[in-house]
Amino acid sequence: MVSTNYAPEHAGIGPYATQIAEHWARDGHETHVLTGMPHYPSWSTDPAYAGVWRRSEDREGVRVHRRRHTVPPRQTAVRRALFEATILLHGLAAPPRTGRPDAVLAQMPSLAGGVLGARLAARWKAPYVPVVQDLMGAAAAQSGIRGGDRAAALAERAESYALRRATLVGVIHETFVEKVRAMGVDPGRIRLVPNWNHVPGPSRPRAESRARLGWREGDTVVLHSGNMGLKQGLDVLVEAARRDPALRVVLMGDGNQRGTLAALAADVPNLVFLPPADDGEFPDILAAADVLAVTQRASVLDMSVPSKLTSYFASGRPVVASVAAEGGTAQEVLRSGAGVLVSPEDPDALLAAVRRLAGDPVTADALGAEGPRHVASHLSRDEGLARIDALIEEALGGPHT
Repeated sequence: MVSTNYAPEHAGIGPYATQIAEHWARDGHETHVLTGMPHYPSWSTDPAYAGVWRRSEDREGVRVHRRRHTVPPRQTAVRRALFEATILLHGLAAPPRTGRPDAVLAQMPSLAGGVLGARLAARWKAPYVPVVQDLMGAAAAQSGIRGGDRAAALAERAESYALRRATLVGVIHETFVEKVRAMGVDPGRIRLVPNWNHVPGPSRPRAESRARLGWREGDTVVLHSGNMGLKQGLDVLVEAARRDPALRVVLMGDGNQRGTLAALAADVPNLVFLPPADDGEFPDILAAADVLAVTQRASVLDMSVPSKLTSYFASGRPVVASVAAEGGTAQEVLRSGAGVLVSPEDPDALLAAVRRLAGDPVTADALGAEGPRHVASHLSRDEGLARIDALIEEALGGPHT
C-alpha cells in the first residue's frame, strides 16, 4: 500500500489505510505500507518523528516504511506542491525493500501517492489499484488557496497519469465515476468501494458524557469534529454562535485554519475549541452533542464523503449538513435519513435547522436513530474490507462480482 496518511493519524483517510493493511496482515498476508510522517490534521509533524529521515516499524503485523517530507503549516499552491514533490521524490529514491509484491494499492487524494503507486507498480510489474477518496484537482480549484487554478491544472494532470495506468480504479462514491471517466479511464475498470464506519458506537450514557464535558442539560450543543481547513468553511459556525448566544458551538479537532477561526471567534464566548479526541473518547463526545455539523464553503461542490460523516451516523445524533445539495456529502446524508440539509455559508439557515431540532427532541432522536441503522445496513467494516479484498482479487485476475 502507498498512502501518505497512516496510523497513528486518526482522522481523514489514515484510519481507512490502517484498517485495510491490518486486515491483510491478520489474514496472513505479508503487508507493507509506504507512507509519510504523521502530521494530519494538525499539519505539524508528530513530535515522536521530529528529525526522522527514514524509519521502518512494525504496527499490528504490518511493516510500515516512513519517508520524510515537508509539512506546510499554511496552505499555498507552492507549499502544497513542495509537500507532494518531497513525498514523491523520497518514495522513488528509497522504495521499501519488499521483493515483488502481488499488487500495489494507493490511497488518493495524495497526488504523490497516486503517481508513486503507479511508478512502483510498473517497476515491480504488479497490478496497480488506486482508491479515490478525493480528487485534488477539483479541491485545489475550489479551495481559495492562492494559485489554486494553476495548482488544479497540475493536480489534474498528475491524477490523470495515475488513474490511466491503473489495472482497476476504486471510488468511494458514485459522484466520482464521471470525473474519473473524464480523465481517460475506461468505465469498465471503475469499481465502487464505499468507505465504512471506522469507529465504534458510544459506550457511556449521554448524560454522563455531557456532565464530564461541562455541558448542562438545557444547553443546545452543536459539534463539528475533524479537519479545520479552508474547504470546511467553518466561519459559518462562528457566525451562528455569534448570532445566538444561547447556543453552544464546539469545534473539535485541528487544522491549518484553527488559528484563524480562534481569532475570528475571540469575541464569541459560546464557541469553544476542543483538541482532537482519542479513539476511546471520540464516540462518546459525538453522542453527547445535540446536533453534529458538517460544513463546506459554497464554492465547493465536493464529490467525496468526509470520513467524519460515518462516525456521525454511528453516534446516533442528527446531522445538519451545510453543504452544496449536489455533492457527495449531501447525497449520503439524504440516503441515510439521519439529517437535514441547509444552504452552505448561511448561518441563519443553519441556526433555523438547529432550533427546529432542539425544539422537537422526538424528531431529533428519530433522525439520529437512522444513523446507526444506516451504518449497520450499508457501512459496516466487514463489508467495506470485503469490497477492498474483492477489488484486489479482481485485479489479480479473479472474478468481477
